Amino acid sequence: MCTVCGCGTATVEGEKAGAEKHAADHHHHHNHAHDHDHGHDHHHGHDHDGHHHHHDHAHDHHHDHAHGEAIDFGAGAAGVHVPGLSQERIVRIERDILSKNDAYARGNRAVFAQKGVLALNLVSSPGSGKTTLLVRAINDLKEKAAVAVIEGDQQTSNDAERIRATGAPAIQINTGKGCHLDAHMVGHALESLELKKGSVLFIENVGNLVCPAAFDLGEAHKVVVLSVTEGEDKPLKYPDMFAAADLMLLNKSDLLPHLTFDVGKCLANALKVNPHLQTLVVSAQTGEGMAALYAWIEARAAHAAAGAATAG
Repeated sequence: MCTVCGCGTATVEGEKAGAEKHAADHHHHHNHAHDHDHGHDHHHGHDHDGHHHHHDHAHDHHHDHAHGEAIDFGAGAAGVHVPGLSQERIVRIERDILSKNDAYARGNRAVFAQKGVLALNLVSSPGSGKTTLLVRAINDLKEKAAVAVIEGDQQTSNDAERIRATGAPAIQINTGKGCHLDAHMVGHALESLELKKGSVLFIENVGNLVCPAAFDLGEAHKVVVLSVTEGEDKPLKYPDMFAAADLMLLNKSDLLPHLTFDVGKCLANALKVNPHLQTLVVSAQTGEGMAALYAWIEARAAHAAAGAATAG
């Protein structure tokens, strides 16, 4: 987890770059039900690097940020490894980090519920074909539903640019040394992303099958993407991620004729870890299995929209 893996800073498109600009120009009117952990000098209520702030807000954010610029979250957003800490102290820090993250996630979830948005957290190893699958899904779904994307990568906006080429809005989060997205980062990205009522939000997490398992982003479901090139035992090697997911997509099925991959064994391993896990075998290249994925998404999007209509 982050207290031992050395996660660092993160930046979100559409916001000011650097801590100094952030302190000078970052005027929050969040109605956001969680506490913020980044450093700026206005009246909020948390401690970060010696500053005392106080955020009691529930997620209707108003930031005065110039589009295309970035805000520096600082190391406290994800935690850092400090040599010499006792195991007890590390566990306490981890619990504190996750507790704060869960508060942010509740704020994000409230926004999604209010707007009837289905938020899906896509997680995988690097190279699973997650972005290619997402591009195909957007192109196939965009006539039926409004789609938006939050992209997470350590560096570059390459994937966000690929998403925007489909016509869907996308916000890039660069985590720097960070190995995952957290709910705080997603909350800031939402400030620059206009979500239509009843839309589908795909959150493409950083390629990593470890840390993202522990961090709730406020999503309705985690969707884990596994490629047939990765080995049948991946669910057993990384059980936390498969235990946290509601759906597994076994991608790149078009390559099966060229591999010795055992689909049945892979699915059995995944179900050993999580007996309630739903599984689909798909190919982002040929379209195999994608209709079943779209049906899964559409059913849950309709449920989210109906819930918002009832609440409203």
